Order: sequence, then C-alpha cells, then structure tokens
Amino acid sequence: MKLGTGLFTAQQRPDDDREASEIYDEILTLTREIEAAGLDSAWVSEHHFADDGYLSATMPTLGAMAAETTDLEIGSCVALGPLYNPIRLAEDAATVDLLADGRLTLGLAIGSNPREFDVFGVPRDERADRLEDLVPFLRAGWSEGDLDYESSIHDVPPDVSITPKPTDESVPIMLGGGAKPAVRRAARTADGWCAPSSLSVEGVRKRVEDIRWVREEEGLADGDDDFTIYVLQHGWVGDSREDAWETMRDGYFYIQRRYAEIFSGEAVDELEDERKAELKEQAIFGTPAQVADELERYRDALGDDIHFIFRTYHPGVGTEEMIDCVHQLGDEVAPQLR
Repeated sequence: MKLGTGLFTAQQRPDDDREASEIYDEILTLTREIEAAGLDSAWVSEHHFADDGYLSATMPTLGAMAAETTDLEIGSCVALGPLYNPIRLAEDAATVDLLADGRLTLGLAIGSNPREFDVFGVPRDERADRLEDLVPFLRAGWSEGDLDYESSIHDVPPDVSITPKPTDESVPIMLGGGAKPAVRRAARTADGWCAPSSLSVEGVRKRVEDIRWVREEEGLADGDDDFTIYVLQHGWVGDSREDAWETMRDGYFYIQRRYAEIFSGEAVDELEDERKAELKEQAIFGTPAQVADELERYRDALGDDIHFIFRTYHPGVGTEEMIDCVHQLGDEVAPQLR
C-alpha cells in the first residue's frame, strides 16, 4: 500500500497575512519534507479565479516540485482536463515528466464550476466529451512520430510532432470522479482512478469492483493489471485524537466551504452544523496508531495495491505543524501499511 499527501492548493485564508510567494515557498518546503519522510507521493489541485489564490497553474508548480525531489511521485489531483488545449497540455506534461525523470502522474477530471468554463470559453455541457477525447489525444501526442489522432473536438493539424516526448513516451493518466460514468470512463481509458473524499470505504469498494468488472469485459486486465486505485481522504496525525482534530478543523472547514462555492458557483457564508458533522465523520485523524488502523480498513476492503492520498494540506494550519504531521505520517504510519 502506497501513501502520499497534499493536495497543495496555495489558498490564503483571510487571517493569513503572508505574501503569495511565501505560500508557494511553503509548498516546496513541504514537498522536500514529504520525500524526506519516506512518503510515496505529493499532489497539487487546480481551480481558477478564486479570491483566495487557489492554485491555478498545475504544470509550473509540478515542475518546481520535480526540481526539489529525486524519487517522489508527483501529480495533479486533479487538473481540469476540458479547460486545456490538448497540444499544450501534452507538451507541458511531457516537460514536467522529463524534469521528474518519469515521476509524473497526470490526474484529470471534467470540472464543474460554471465560471471557469465561461471564462475559458468552453461549453460546460461538452466537459465529459472533452475529457473522453483528451486522454487518447495526449497518448497519441506522446507517441513517436507525428500526431496521428482524429479528434472529435479539436482540429488536428497535419504533420505535427509534439515535443518533447515524455520518459518512455508515456505519462500515467489517472481520472477522478465518483459517478458511474466517470468511474467507467477511468476503467476504459485511463491508467488509474481516484476515489473522491466524499465516498465511504464501502462506496469505494463498490466502484473498484465495477472497475475490475469493466476492465475484464473490455479485455484490459489480461495478466498483471497495473491499473492503479488512488483513494483521497482528508486527515491529520497528531499526539491525540482531540489534538489532531483541533489542528486540522479550521483549515479543513475552510476548504470545504470554498469547495461548496466552487462546485455550486454560489457564495456560501458558513457550513451548516449538520454538514460539519458529516465532514468530521469522513475525515481520518488521531494518533499514528489510530490513523493506521483507519487506513487498514481501506486495505482490507480494496487489497494491498492501492495508493492512498492522505490530504494533510489545510490552509492556514502552519508550516511547522504540517511538517510535523508529514513526518509522523511517514515515520510512524506508513511502516505499518507496507
């Protein structure tokens, strides 16, 4: 079982008076500490036009993270696929993969925020079709020779070879989303699927079962199937369950309130108490032993070959606190899962 963390969002809470450059420096500091702690991966997320500075440029950030590390898997969880020009994304992802010496995983999803689609001039009702088209487009672009792909969305110019090519002419593609069409899209077209944090262990298990069925039916699971299951969940490692919750709570609720705004396109002043209770129930927090026990539930349900993304980056928590959490995760939790 692999264990990573993130998701870096670069958000600046109203009570955070740092410069934006300091927040990005913090991301690179945490990236180095994640590798030093022996964890397997570090991840960024993407949204646009947020007044708290939510990270919008995944590829430049991942390029900087690549330069700070030597063994760590780095990736987007997730980039908003329909908003990208596929040729430019193929170029940028290949460049990051070369800087990382083959350590990039490109996570993509369809997106949802109406304003993001409006500003980018992308019809929101085409988002699923655009993501469906993007995956084979990228793979064709990374293959040797000229781009040979008939896109249903984009005009593909003749005699164009996308450069540079990534390591081994490939970047693993992971798709996110919890709805059945998203899960089956990942099973059919991608190298991995990421379970959103809203799903219970049983909810993830049912979808993984569906993925395995689809891949068997499509003839994609012959031999050793290297399709990767990623599981995303918020959490914290502390000296006690109470201490862990107290440390992560405000940053966690802040992120969730902002997500409620992003996904709905409407202002949300405060989360309802019932919603806060649900979010607390979803999160995994406590001592290293308590967190490891919770993660064992996922391994018992899904098997050993999963990659858990334990989301410890909560805006405004504090750099030293996050570093301490990362090292407890790497030093005391991860060894119990490997």
